[in-house]
Amino acid sequence: MANQVIAGHEVAVDDEGFMTDPSQWSEEIATVLAKNIAIDTLTDDHWKVIKWLREDFAVEGETATLRRVSTLGGVGTKEMYTLFPKKPAKKMSYVAGLPKPKGCV
Repeated sequence: MANQVIAGHEVAVDDEGFMTDPSQWSEEIATVLAKNIAIDTLTDDHWKVIKWLREDFAVEGETATLRRVSTLGGVGTKEMYTLFPKKPAKKMSYVAGLPKPKGCV
């Protein structure tokens, strides 16, 4: 575990750059994290997914899988791939300041 300065805030991250303390997250940090993975602008649709992920994490204690997001979060798999191309589960969690979902490589 290490610390990294993101948007002027020192946050704890793992060796892949995922935040290890979700309470350190902010929308300002999310914007910087998104740019780190080539998402220049977070749209309302991005924020819908990010906020749902964080709410679900607060209840469940673990990061939701793609299946859970599509089933309970109301965002289809195709839309997730459009919003967070190539590896949506990993990218959504990264921007949301949550641990990488189980099963992600």
